[in-house]
Amino acid sequence: MDYPLFTEEIEKKLSAHFAFIYGEGYVDFCLDQTHDLLETYNLKPVDEETGSDLWSHEDAILITYGDMVQPEPGEPVSKLHKQHQFLVQELKGYISTVHILPFYPSSSDDGFSVVDYVKVDTTLGGWDDIEEMSKDFKLMGDLVMNHASRYSSWFKNYLKDKKPYNRFFIEVDPSEDLSMVTRPRSSPLLTPVHTDQGEKFVWSTFSPDQIDVNFANPVLLFRFINIFLLYLSKGLSVIRLDAVAFIWKELGTNCIHLPETHEIVKLIRTLVDYYAPHATIITETNVPHKENISYFGDGDEAHMVYQFSLPPLLLHAILGENAEYLTKWASSLNDLPEKCTYFNFTSSHDGIGVRPLEGLVPDEEFRALVDGMRKRGGFVSEKQNPDGSLSPYELNITYFDAFSDYNGSQSLQERRYICSQIIMLSLQGVPGIYFHNLTATRNNMKGVSITGRYRTINRKKWYYDELTDAINDPDTNTHRIFNRYKQILKKRSKHPAFHPFGEQEVFNVDSDLFCILREDPYQTEKILVIANLTNSEKEVESLSEKLPIDQNGSHIDIISEKECIKHDTLTLRPYQVIWVVV
Repeated sequence: MDYPLFTEEIEKKLSAHFAFIYGEGYVDFCLDQTHDLLETYNLKPVDEETGSDLWSHEDAILITYGDMVQPEPGEPVSKLHKQHQFLVQELKGYISTVHILPFYPSSSDDGFSVVDYVKVDTTLGGWDDIEEMSKDFKLMGDLVMNHASRYSSWFKNYLKDKKPYNRFFIEVDPSEDLSMVTRPRSSPLLTPVHTDQGEKFVWSTFSPDQIDVNFANPVLLFRFINIFLLYLSKGLSVIRLDAVAFIWKELGTNCIHLPETHEIVKLIRTLVDYYAPHATIITETNVPHKENISYFGDGDEAHMVYQFSLPPLLLHAILGENAEYLTKWASSLNDLPEKCTYFNFTSSHDGIGVRPLEGLVPDEEFRALVDGMRKRGGFVSEKQNPDGSLSPYELNITYFDAFSDYNGSQSLQERRYICSQIIMLSLQGVPGIYFHNLTATRNNMKGVSITGRYRTINRKKWYYDELTDAINDPDTNTHRIFNRYKQILKKRSKHPAFHPFGEQEVFNVDSDLFCILREDPYQTEKILVIANLTNSEKEVESLSEKLPIDQNGSHIDIISEKECIKHDTLTLRPYQVIWVVV
């Protein structure tokens, strides 16, 4: 078959991907399907270099649900419209990109049990709302690749043995030995269902309502490529590959990070590189750091990976007033492939994953951190290990309340919290800020009591007037943190040293301090970041012997706009972070 939308180079690359995943016998079928989809979406090879110019120090990504800010009851506008109104009013010019968490019809897990991938949940709005928002912000959306809702038409047709859906899900004999399979949950791996062919047991990694799809079937793969291209056509330019590490299963393995999984990510990257170079792929893999960064590949997989070790490490360092393990981890970060960077964050719609802490802090300190979250009103979700035992998987608590003081000091809590956020904003990568991190939201215990789900603790929904009142009331945490955060974002956006593709050097000066040097890719600016992780004033003399700084100069902190280094001596208040141009 003639493929006018493929160059010789593209056809060779695609053929290699398909042969690796499915074998030579399926290559022609896969090329035909790919070509048909490119025609459907009117996509042609783009002859331009992009990548590192897609993101800069001016970028920050807001993570939010489509209904995090809701209209008042009876107000005749969509929830997405009301959210858009708030974002334009309060955050345009501070954040460049909005990650709208799954906005599709769903049966559970706040959107991640998708009933229909190609529709917008009517309780939120429609595609017109998404396209309207894309005029003001770059948009990020989720491709929920690992599973579909048991209430989806896909699964209903599977139950009826209708083609091609009868091969869209994974059936397993429950007598099979599945002990090697890596589990992020403690629920049963197999879910019994009644089909027209009798009782079957289907693979369900996350819950009985989220049935894993079968990527060993190439027809299923092209359903997802179609969905991916649809999202790009609707104004989404950043796509998060949700739970992508689990998508390929093979009995007798751990069923995570398998070679075919990586090859599918490479396939998607190839399509982006040649047909949609304005798009960015982010992989979501809540696993230990070495496994996580494997999704960069050789610069041919994700453009960004989530920095999953950062949230628990920052929490551990600040609560323990010890930068040692945070510094050691940051020092171990390898050079990144060209046009790749990190997606830095401290909190998300999920809990604070603790698997990424494995091997980074002593076991006794890990246990103390987990116990400390329970004492602060949080919960601990567990996963099932191969031997049947349970161990902590994630901490369920708002990131703001994770820094609360047992004595109830609001000032101490806010100082600890802001320290964590400035460090995150300083690191190499693009910052991702969960909505409730901006608003210093407290633990949503009422929500947990209603849903019975721990994760609801960090998924409060604000009414528009309720939120704006809190932002405007100087006596609230929300007012103080929201406005402080905006000030810091504005200052950060003016300094190219924080370019996500710039350099980062880590200095081990003192266990009380976290220190890095940032420099932009064009070598026009260097900024020294120094954070005091203790509740005591910190003075460091002979600073130029420890850090690349002029011993005879005086230096102004960009954040406070006050002198912080004089006569080669640095003075920092408790939990203060400074940015100094050097």
